[in-house]
Formats: sequence, structure tokens, C-alpha cells
Amino acid sequence: MKLSVIIVNYNVKHFLEQCLYSVRKAAKGMDVEVWVVDNNSVDGSIEMLKEKFPEVKLIENKKNAGFSVANNQAIKQSTGEYVLLLNPDTIVEEETFTKTIAFMDEHPEAGALGVKMIDGTGHFLPESKRALPTPEVAFYKIFGLAFLFPKSKKFGKYHLTYLSQDEVNKVDVLAGAFMLIRKAALDKAGLLDETFFMYGEDIDISYRITQAGYNNYYFPLTRIIHYKGESTKKSSVNYVIVFYNAMRIFAQKHFAHKNARLFSFLMNMAIFFRASIAILHRFANKMILPFIDFVTIYAGYYFISLFYADVKFSSQEYFSRIFLLLILPCYILMWLFSILFSGGYDKPIKQWKIIRGILWGTGFILIMYALLPDAFRFSRALILIGTVWVVLALTTIRALLMVFKVKGFASYNRRLLIIGEEEESKRVHGLLEKTGVKIEELRYLSPEEGQNGERFNKWSETVKIYNINEVIFCAKSMPSQTIMDAMSTISAPELEFKIAPPESWAIIGSNSIHTSGELYMIDVHAINTTPNIRNKRLFDVILSLLLLAVSPIICWIQKKPVGLFGNLFWVIIGEKSWVGYASANETQKSTHLLPSIKKGVLSPVDALPTSSDNSTIHDVNTIYARDYKVATDIRIFWRGFRNLGR
Repeated sequence: MKLSVIIVNYNVKHFLEQCLYSVRKAAKGMDVEVWVVDNNSVDGSIEMLKEKFPEVKLIENKKNAGFSVANNQAIKQSTGEYVLLLNPDTIVEEETFTKTIAFMDEHPEAGALGVKMIDGTGHFLPESKRALPTPEVAFYKIFGLAFLFPKSKKFGKYHLTYLSQDEVNKVDVLAGAFMLIRKAALDKAGLLDETFFMYGEDIDISYRITQAGYNNYYFPLTRIIHYKGESTKKSSVNYVIVFYNAMRIFAQKHFAHKNARLFSFLMNMAIFFRASIAILHRFANKMILPFIDFVTIYAGYYFISLFYADVKFSSQEYFSRIFLLLILPCYILMWLFSILFSGGYDKPIKQWKIIRGILWGTGFILIMYALLPDAFRFSRALILIGTVWVVLALTTIRALLMVFKVKGFASYNRRLLIIGEEEESKRVHGLLEKTGVKIEELRYLSPEEGQNGERFNKWSETVKIYNINEVIFCAKSMPSQTIMDAMSTISAPELEFKIAPPESWAIIGSNSIHTSGELYMIDVHAINTTPNIRNKRLFDVILSLLLLAVSPIICWIQKKPVGLFGNLFWVIIGEKSWVGYASANETQKSTHLLPSIKKGVLSPVDALPTSSDNSTIHDVNTIYARDYKVATDIRIFWRGFRNLGR
């Protein structure tokens, strides 16, 4: 066996599918085995692998064992002369394997090799080549000197930015996203260190390979797309802590005691510094708009209260400090929470969701008002006047944000260019239509028109003439190399690239080097959008509490009363939902194509008047996932009321 490709997967089914399609093309005509180690994914990855890639050798872990442990499991069973550690969120070119192995065969001193990596927009990823993160190098990176002086051999060591992106060079560290290792070098250096759960293991094994007498090479004569960190959100505090702790483990293992202490000190500073920035960044993104809303509502409501008191009661001091400092803020918080649960803070912003949330909030405030003691009842009329002010204030704020085209608020008109053969292009268009994606402009181009240069010029002209903002490449019709060439050649403001794997329900893309890879929601995905996840969970909790309160009564009309109490427990702790997918023997293999949700007590089939065959059950599941609303769960609950103990 010449090559063993090893991929560790954790809940990135659609990325894995696209990766394996590219691996299958690159391995054509070669002696290659492909291993996938799944770390207990719950997104249907296993079912997809067995259905679409039966040739893959699969290891199914019953827990998330981490990156190093999982890779070692496959390495121990692999038989290849070379071992390729490959991330699932990557796409390789058709000639990647032949070119890299030919280089390794010609350079027996080469222990490992990494390639040129680009992100989903065609931009070079600097982590393709790195130096050893000594305390000095880490200091320059952490405190921004590497960013300020990228061409300096002293300050630019971390990503070796003073070396050309397009020349073969010896480097210290290779990226774990694509690391081709000579098996003989691995036998001498040892397996991946399982102390590293995630991150740092690539630095460690790169260093140990050089310590074993081999060289590591950066090889830019072939490329891969790396969507970057789909399994871990780069801006999260958890990522910061895990990443820098991995660096600290590396220092303690390989550096002298004095240097290790210094490095650990730098890492602790980095964790505090970067984690603080991450927390502030996430907090600001989440809270800045509600904060603006709160201040605006309060300021306007305050002056409205004074004016109303002056007109109605001939005294601006009619409303006490209790009202202005306690009751009024409580009103505002009720409105803001109602807007949140109405979806008014979900992007893209919808004005009608904001108005709906305000009306919900007003209703709740009026109910609470009726229950308050007389000392805290100030004025129903002022609540209604305030409602008008809240509607005007918040809709005006959103209108201004749209006018100034603030990200997330400006309307987004999809102007698509689909590049692929006619049949595959129509299939991709069909996916868009089925999920209700609104398209302002749609253009098709065949990938076969003209040679590369002429072809790319025509694609670029089409993008400019029709003001295209999304290009979708049909992978069935085009080599990966052509797609990557196009991504690097075509340029336009705010242009996004996406790739549609053959026979897949998903279209994969990435907008920026700073964002993790994103799954373009072309497949049936309505049920697991952020607002629907929140609303479904809220429905489950509220319904569970209501059922618990009346359980002594309703248990007598349940078919399985004991089961009711068990289901109440599992739903409250989040292990089950009151409504989930229906199952049947023949449809089990197809539900993995739908978004993953919790197992349900009831299913959409309970709302049907008659029994259903397997085909109907699959269709019902699909419609439920695509068009999900809380109202649907309420209907299913009502129809299946006697089966809550199932």
C-alpha cells in the first residue's frame, strides 16, 4: 500500500462528504486506503459514510476520544508507506496525492510534507508554513510584532511570512489539516502524543520528526481548500483556552525548564489577553443592539412620562422614583425579552418580528399590571402610549441601520452564478427552490467553454456585468484544481464562493479567513436554525411544566401513564423533545439526511388521520424539518395527546 489517508470526523457530515469526494478523485489509479475515525458524531455521519463511501475503512468511537487518539487508532492499523493526516473540512486537488508522493519519493530525507492551503474565498492561509513556537517567536506573535513586520526574519518567524508562498522550503512545523508523513519517520519519531486532545499535536509531531533526523517541507505546487475550524469556533473562549494550553504542554515537554517556565508565563498572559478579547467581542456583538434599544426606549419613555404627568395630573413629579427607576426598566426588559423570543434579534432583522415581540411584551405587561398591588399600578394608558413609542423607536433604529448598510441589517439580494453542466446546475437550482431561497438574479455557465484563461475571463465578466455576489461551483462537473484556480482569479466586492458536491443536499462555502467554514443552508435546515432551536426548546420546557402541574389529572387518560412521568423528566433535562422525527425500518437510512434533532415522544405521523407507509413517513419528516413552526408541534401534541407516555 502506497498511501493511507486518515480523517478524523466529529459532527461535520457535509464537509466530510465533500472531502471524501475529492479524495476519491485524487486517489484514482493509485494504491490508496482511506480511513475515517468518527468520534461519536450525532449528525448522521456514520450513515452517510456507509451509504455513499462503502470503500472507506471506518472506526466508530463511542466517545469523543480527541484528535490524537483517533489518528493513532487508524495509524496503528494502516499499511501505507505514507500516512496522510487530513481534516474533514478540506478539499484536495486531483493531482495532490501524485505530486506530493513523487516529491517524497525523490527526497528520502523528507519526513513530512505540508501543502499550500487556501480558505473558502481563495486566499492563502498563513498557517500552511510555521516555525517552532519558541518563547521568542510566541512573544512576537502574541503581542502583534509578527503582524506589524511580516517580512522580518526576526519578527515574522511564526508563519514564516518572509518566505514565498509559492516556493518549496524546509520548515519547522506543518499544519495538521494536511500532513503527509513517511511511515518510517513516524515509526522512528513515535505516534501522536495523546496528551494533546485537540491542537498542538501537529507542532509536537513536526518537532519530533526533525529530532529523528528528517526534514519537514512546505510544498506549494499543489493546493487544498481548508474551511478552517468547523468543529471549533475560533472566536470562542474555549478555543482560546484549549489552543494556548496545548502550546503550554508542548513547552513543558520540549523546552528546558527555564524556557518552559517563561513560555508558560507567556501562554498564561496570552490566555488571559485573548480570552478577554473573545469574551468582550462576543458580548459586544450580542448586547450592543439590545443596549441601544434599552437606552433609547428609556430616554423616550422617561420624557413621555413627564409630559403625560404634566398634562394628565398637572405635575411632572406625579410618577415616583419607584416607577422611573424600577417599574419602567422592568417594562423595557419585558419588551426586549419578548422581542428576543419573537426572533427580533435574529439576523437578518425582520421588522414584523420586532413588532410581534413588542405586542407580546405589552400583553404580558398588562397581565402583570393587573396582578400588582395598587401601590405599583401607575397607568394603563401610559403602557399603551409607551408601546407606540417602543414600536416607533425600534423600527426607526433598524431602518437607519439598513439605510447605512450595517452588516446583518442591510437586505441581502442573492445574485447567483451557477457554474456546471446543465443537468447538475438544474439540480442545484432545484435545491435552492425547494428551500425557499429568494434569488434576484440567476445565471448559468458551462465549465467547458474555452481554455482556462479565456474561461476565467468570461466568468469574471459575467460576475461584473450581472453584479453577482455568490458563485456556486458544481463539483460533479469541474475538477477541484479548476475550482481553486477560479477562486483565486475571479474577484469582486463581497463575492462569495460555494461548492455543491455531487448527489448532496448541502452546498459548502466560507466567507472569510476569519470565520469558520459555513454550511450554506440549501438542504432541509429550517428546524435547526437558531430561532427554531430556541423556540422548540422553550415550547418543550413550558409544556413540560404545564403537564407536570396537571399530571395527577391527565395521567388517567394516558395510554401509558407511567411513561408520561419518564418522558417529562427526559424532556425537562433536554434529552428528548415532545416532537421529533417519525421512524420506520426503510426510512431510518434517510433521516440522517435531515437536520439532527432530539428524539421525540410524538412525531408528525401522529397528526395524520390514517396510518402511513414508509415513503409517506419520509416525506412527512422532510416537510416537518423544512417548514418547522412551533404551531406544528402544538398541532401534533393535540392530536397525539393520549400517547405522551409512549
